[in-house]
Amino acid sequence: MKKDNQSLSHTTWKCKYHIVFAPKYRRQIIYGKYKQSIGEILRLLCERKGVEIIEASACKDHVHMLVSIPSKLSVSGFIGYLKGKSSLMIFDRHANLKYRYGNRKFWCRGYYVDTVGQNKKQIEEYIRNQIQEDYVADQLTLFEEYDPFTGEKNKKK
Repeated sequence: MKKDNQSLSHTTWKCKYHIVFAPKYRRQIIYGKYKQSIGEILRLLCERKGVEIIEASACKDHVHMLVSIPSKLSVSGFIGYLKGKSSLMIFDRHANLKYRYGNRKFWCRGYYVDTVGQNKKQIEEYIRNQIQEDYVADQLTLFEEYDPFTGEKNKKK
């Protein structure tokens, strides 16, 4: 068997998916001080379901993940679990976000998913380079001295 395949007791699979999802109203909340915390939550939930994260990146207003999902899980079921549980965990960990975003709905309803075949390397490269494209696009915007939500002074990067 190829080492790229994974197996359970009676099943062998090689199911890799490129998943993209975004916070509600494409808010850029996942990039700043919450980026590391949200990443930890997503990793924990993936581990609980036995999903391997091959490559992942949190861009300013969306998340890219290249994952290997066991064949016993449906893709839509896993994404529903990931987005639903992570919303609850994010609002539990960061209680101040409840008042800002209300209804305990952090992610928008939709998502994008694509199966990965022979183009796995190109997708990994795309996910890695996505942040660089965001930095270039960000240079076109003006720096806000104060955070509009907290009123705290922002640090220049």
